[in-house]
Amino acid sequence: MTTIEDVTGTGPEQARPRSRMRGGLVTIGTVAALLAAMGLTVLGLGAADNAVASYDASSWLWSTTRGELARVNGVTARVDTRMEVPGGRRHQMQVAQTDRLLILRDLKTGQVSSLDLATLQITATTPTAPGLGVSVALHEDAAFVVDAVQGIVRQLDPRALTPVGEPVRYPPGIAGGTFDGAGKLWIAVPSEGTVSAVTAAELPETPGDAPPAGLSPKRVETYDVAEPAHELVVSTLDEGVAVLDRTSASLVTVVGGQTQRAALTMTAPGYLPTRTSGQQVPVTVPGERSVHVVRDSREVKRFTVPGDGVRLSPAVAWAGRFYCADETTGTVYAFDAEGQLVQTVKGAGRPGPVELEVRENHLFINPPDSSTAQVVDDRNQVREVDKYANDVLGGDPPPVAPPPPPPKKPKVSKPGAPKSVTAAAGDASARVSWQAAASNGAEITRYVVEGAGQTRQVAANQRSLEVTGLTNGETYTFSVHAVNAKGEGPARRSNPVVPTAEVPDPPASVTAEARPDGTVRVSWPEADGQGNKIAKYAVTATSAGASAPAGESAKTELVVAAGQLEYGTQYAFTVTAVSEKGAGSKASPVSNTVVPFTAPKAPGELRASTVADQPGTVAVQWSPAVDNGRPVTKYVVEAAGKSVEVTDVRATVGGLGNGQNVTVKVKAVNEAGAGPEASTTARTVAEPRITVTGSSADATSVTVTFTVDAGGGRATCTAATGGKTASGSCSSLRVTGLTPGTAYTVTLTASNAAGKGTASRAQTTDALYGIATCRNGSSGAEATYCSRDVPGERNGNEIFSVTQQDNSRQAGWEPNGARLKAYCKKKGEEVYAYIYNNDKRSTWWVRVDHSKGRDYIPWAWLNLEGGDDLNLLPTC
Repeated sequence: MTTIEDVTGTGPEQARPRSRMRGGLVTIGTVAALLAAMGLTVLGLGAADNAVASYDASSWLWSTTRGELARVNGVTARVDTRMEVPGGRRHQMQVAQTDRLLILRDLKTGQVSSLDLATLQITATTPTAPGLGVSVALHEDAAFVVDAVQGIVRQLDPRALTPVGEPVRYPPGIAGGTFDGAGKLWIAVPSEGTVSAVTAAELPETPGDAPPAGLSPKRVETYDVAEPAHELVVSTLDEGVAVLDRTSASLVTVVGGQTQRAALTMTAPGYLPTRTSGQQVPVTVPGERSVHVVRDSREVKRFTVPGDGVRLSPAVAWAGRFYCADETTGTVYAFDAEGQLVQTVKGAGRPGPVELEVRENHLFINPPDSSTAQVVDDRNQVREVDKYANDVLGGDPPPVAPPPPPPKKPKVSKPGAPKSVTAAAGDASARVSWQAAASNGAEITRYVVEGAGQTRQVAANQRSLEVTGLTNGETYTFSVHAVNAKGEGPARRSNPVVPTAEVPDPPASVTAEARPDGTVRVSWPEADGQGNKIAKYAVTATSAGASAPAGESAKTELVVAAGQLEYGTQYAFTVTAVSEKGAGSKASPVSNTVVPFTAPKAPGELRASTVADQPGTVAVQWSPAVDNGRPVTKYVVEAAGKSVEVTDVRATVGGLGNGQNVTVKVKAVNEAGAGPEASTTARTVAEPRITVTGSSADATSVTVTFTVDAGGGRATCTAATGGKTASGSCSSLRVTGLTPGTAYTVTLTASNAAGKGTASRAQTTDALYGIATCRNGSSGAEATYCSRDVPGERNGNEIFSVTQQDNSRQAGWEPNGARLKAYCKKKGEEVYAYIYNNDKRSTWWVRVDHSKGRDYIPWAWLNLEGGDDLNLLPTC
């Protein structure tokens, strides 16, 4: 049963005093100089077409395998621009986008880059700590980097990625960091059980300039949504925010300053999408494979998602339906408002993350590891997108960007205010430090530090000062301003400090070090027990939206065991001192942020195969290894003593023996070293082997049938005999142009990259006969000539040892009708068989066996059996 209760909101920030927040180091820092641009490459477009002005119904989708961004037109469901991100291949990438700007954060390296969509140029880059814990948010021209571990929300100028004003600070371990439709950035603080909204400061006219003094992002609203230390998940709305209290299984919505709570009947932790469109908030519970829908904060509808397993991505509301992705199969299920399954989108069809985002009146379904995505319009029609399309056509062609305006001369003005002015108390002293002020066209010559009745000047490249001669117990605040050729810039005040001779109860500082073996070493100086002995120290690890004990130690260090903290996730630490009487101190300052890491896991899905066209070579392919917190820098592939190193997930290993069975081993290497190896077996290509299965012949050709074991390669085959050859099929070859009635030995040869294999077959060609033809005519002389032996005269079918009718070279004669064995043909004297009345006239002579030997008879006097086809005979 659903229960509804009003939750008292404190409303605007000034209406409710907040508890003092613990400080922390800013992990982004001020960008002193922009890093080199990433150099995105536009694929498929000429230089004249590179400028892309944004228009409706489009979204940039990331492809992890190729390291590419594809701009998908939602109307046509086609890619109109693709860009390669060098160094981003197989990296997870967070993409924040508006109609004019695109900000990328590489989770592997932490680098944040800003892309101007009007020019497709990188305008700036800045580093952050790698891994999970830092995120970027973008709304119109407002950009934020949210350091959830340290609890720091910093506005950046998205054009230059330079800080805007002072950051908004929270206790460590915040959650959320997404804009609602009204442009408010919502942050949840689990340690306080609150959610608050941050508004952005106006950007300076010139990118990189400091905003007017006093302009910074502000926390404008704060609401109690849970008991302290509850686990909170945030989803921003069209206006307002929904907060899932996973500890109490309830959903609180904040809309228009009013809060309401709906209790949920969850038996497992729930999840929210980062952004919810409309007033229906789906809560996905993977452990139940269910979705709970909260409508108008008063009604809960529950339905079950088909399938098995717990890899469900948070359901997204769109166009009257709810879409939920099963990351085990890549399938997306669509449910109507009553929770009935109405559509199944097969999607990638394989395991992997699935991103669902409502943008530009479309729902974009993007599996980053797949080559395809889907677009769903507001009528719930689903169309597939080929993210790897080479023609990059589709939709309306992007309009040509206007020519850039002529460069303006830089304005020279007084410097901006220094950034991040801080003061730290000491014994009768304080140390003041700051970050550089904007020079505004004229080089800064010096900084001026004022406070404690003193004014001191510091060189432009020395941005810290030790102020001495202070009085313990008094409060001091310092201000710093810069000076350039135009004069003095605005001052920025430090935090107040109170010098003291007493050592603080908690450890003064905490240092964290991530070590290659997967452990994290946390150390701190010994705390003052204020007259009592320190018995132990308790260490707490803080990550984005979470805080948990990491262990206890009687020493001033703790080694957190490998695997206790998640690799690739950012953590910071606080330490509490506990006396022998059990009294605990306040938490220490938060440590630096670290990302635990160790050697990568073994590569998966390892396959090795024969390389058909290369001797002694195997091809190897695998899926990327889990990097365990640091990017994989290379893979080492070994086979039979040979080794190669690659950065891709495929390789070839050569120099092996032919027909050799080898064990192939692959291991990944990152900053921590080489991980465990995966292994498989393969065989190099072997010399082919031929097995003759049969043969046949006609008068002038021999056909041999056979099989070939190609040894894993690609074989080519030939047959040769009698000076004739044939090539082609490796199952049957016919050698033509042979002599009839002749014994031949056919040699078969199969060749591949490893060498040759041969076999032979004996086969005799069929004999070819002709009939000596001397047709009887009407005269007796012809009859006598053709049928009787007349001494001293020509008679019958004369046969010559040469191809002409030379009486001196006559070798014999055969009577009409004699059957003669033919062998070959040869050109000679033209013979016209006029006396035979058979209308044959030819220069061809046929070599035949006759009663006295093997000689030539004119073809005109011989009819070959089987159609008198002279072409059956080879040339002599």
